[in-house]
Amino acid sequence: MTRETTRRGFVTGVVGAGATGAAGAPVAAQETETDGGGGTAAGGGTGTDGGTAAGGGTEAGGGTAAGGGGTAGGGGGGGQPDFGDWFADVGNYNGEVVDLRGEGQPEVQVGTEANGGAFGFGPPAVHVENGATVSWTWTGDGCPHNVVEQEEVFGSGEPGCEGASPFEYTFEEDGIYRYICEPHLQLGMKGAVVVGTDYPTVDTGGGGGPGIPTVPDTALTLGVATGFAMAATLGLAYLFIKYGGDYGEFEGA
Repeated sequence: MTRETTRRGFVTGVVGAGATGAAGAPVAAQETETDGGGGTAAGGGTGTDGGTAAGGGTEAGGGTAAGGGGTAGGGGGGGQPDFGDWFADVGNYNGEVVDLRGEGQPEVQVGTEANGGAFGFGPPAVHVENGATVSWTWTGDGCPHNVVEQEEVFGSGEPGCEGASPFEYTFEEDGIYRYICEPHLQLGMKGAVVVGTDYPTVDTGGGGGPGIPTVPDTALTLGVATGFAMAATLGLAYLFIKYGGDYGEFEGA
């Protein structure tokens, strides 16, 4: 076999290998995507999210002060109550919702020490059962005070002192009831009553993890073309290094 035959066979082999690599790359990529997709199907094992039924054991979360006895999450029932920014300027609110369910006579004080004086409800946030009667009792400090629900569901009337005490209201619907003291609203004298189990709750997330990234077609095509060009370039470089480019003497052999 002549050196010319050897050289041509090598070039053909290099080019063929590049073409084979180019053709095989999309297949490999497709297999990769399929494998990744299969992994997503395993993500269909998020059907074990049905195991979130076991997460229904989150009902144990009803044991928290903020809990009710339902599912924790953004829809309502049993999770951390969603007050929005209602308590943003309330000095005596520390994030706690005092659980008064089961109390024979749930009570909130009006005029507790807060917000720079006797300008607070104590405690500012409570959780009671549906059907409970809450009693607001004036301390006699920081007067005059009143209790007015922001949607006017209930109200104690004109601001006063001990003479206005106590004010009572029976809750017959689940939800969150936000209320204020009108004379001291600007000081942050606000409160809230969480009733029952069906109320807006804070969304704690809990979505699935990030999916498996996919390779865009344009990037895939560019990668294949680059691989082919590199294979061809390496093949030619090998020929020049081995034979030095002196093809005249090579052909005469």
